[in-house]
Amino acid sequence: MLDFLSVNPLKQDFHMHTCFCDGKDSPEDMILGAIEKGLERVGVSIHSVLPDYNFTSVERELAFKKNMAELKEKYKDKIKVYCGLEADYRTDPITRDGFDYVIGAVHILVAKGKRFYVDSTRQRFLDGVNQGFDGDCYSYIEEYYRCVADVVEKTKCDFIAHIDLVSKFNKDKDLFDENHPRYVKAYQTAVDKLIKYNIPFEINVGAISRGYMVEPYPLPPVLEYIKKKGGKLIMSSDSHAKENVAYQYDIWKKLL
Repeated sequence: MLDFLSVNPLKQDFHMHTCFCDGKDSPEDMILGAIEKGLERVGVSIHSVLPDYNFTSVERELAFKKNMAELKEKYKDKIKVYCGLEADYRTDPITRDGFDYVIGAVHILVAKGKRFYVDSTRQRFLDGVNQGFDGDCYSYIEEYYRCVADVVEKTKCDFIAHIDLVSKFNKDKDLFDENHPRYVKAYQTAVDKLIKYNIPFEINVGAISRGYMVEPYPLPPVLEYIKKKGGKLIMSSDSHAKENVAYQYDIWKKLL
């Protein structure tokens, strides 16, 4: 397993996506962006294959791993390059073959025989609440955090992505109350279970660079609870474009 805490946390970025899935630029572009930012290590990742993720496929995954193997060799004298998989809770089976590390994440909930995307659009979030959970936003949230609590067991991941992704469309605090007892209990229960695995939680600035949020995941109450429980933390950009590699690390490093 990679030791994500062995170098300066501001000199690495292990969560980013490329044109092989839902990103804009090539893996080489992202590596060059990391070199330009002065990073020592860069991990370029691809989303795991899901039946209804139209931007992933077995063929793309194989091509991605081949490309990454070539780039590791090409840039070995300039930066350490790693090939990563962002494994979704609903991907089955998950294989580590050809990947240096796995990121664990929950993007999809299943209810009443349907799949609902947590982070696609605000309307799809609301559709999930209304169609899958009878309009009860906190039931939706509780199911989300139930899955998050099991994401390490399910994916065997090396670090935990955007633990409170469910807050993505709640910037104006109009979807749910982040201080509501059911919300607090849901995320605290998940953190309590995840802490025992002794792997890092990421501080993820991806939703800031894409204009959805003004603070990174985890939001302050969740982050403080992780710290209180002794959780480990790493920085990641979750960038989908080369210019956003290590995005605003200088601003948000205080959270570490």
